[in-house]
Amino acid sequence: MFFNLIGGDDYRNFPVKPMERTFVMIKPEGLQRGVAGEIIARLEKKGLKMVAMKMLVISGDLAKRHYGEHIGKPFFENLVKYITSGPVIAMVLEGKNAVSAVRSMMGSTDPLKAEPGTIRATYGMDMGRNIIHGSDSLTSADREIGNFFKTEELIEYTRSIEPWVYE
Repeated sequence: MFFNLIGGDDYRNFPVKPMERTFVMIKPEGLQRGVAGEIIARLEKKGLKMVAMKMLVISGDLAKRHYGEHIGKPFFENLVKYITSGPVIAMVLEGKNAVSAVRSMMGSTDPLKAEPGTIRATYGMDMGRNIIHGSDSLTSADREIGNFFKTEELIEYTRSIEPWVYE
């Protein structure tokens, strides 16, 4: 039996609170440099729950859908070429204020301007190689999750640590 902060038989009686889901992608340099595991560990240690994860090489079509808001900008073609250059890890994370929590952990888009201790400040040196992508809003998260995952790939489960993460 698990110790339960809120009463009841075990952790499975923990009340369900509304949680956000966000899309996160470790970009090709994260895998090439061998730091993907460290980044995933940081996100999990924060208390975010992994709902889905897969490694893939992004197709040109998916890259253009993912970065659609940048079509026509001078850097668009190089961005598509880069993001399709090697494998990435795509994830769906869940937690209270997940979008803003991940954005805060990632740091500024330009790693040299990112707050010390953030993922980009720790692992990045160049804005074009900033190691991680995270949804910037719930609307973007829904779109990006839909681009990379089927509904049946999103796993619902309860973790025994929930009472230790959320009040």
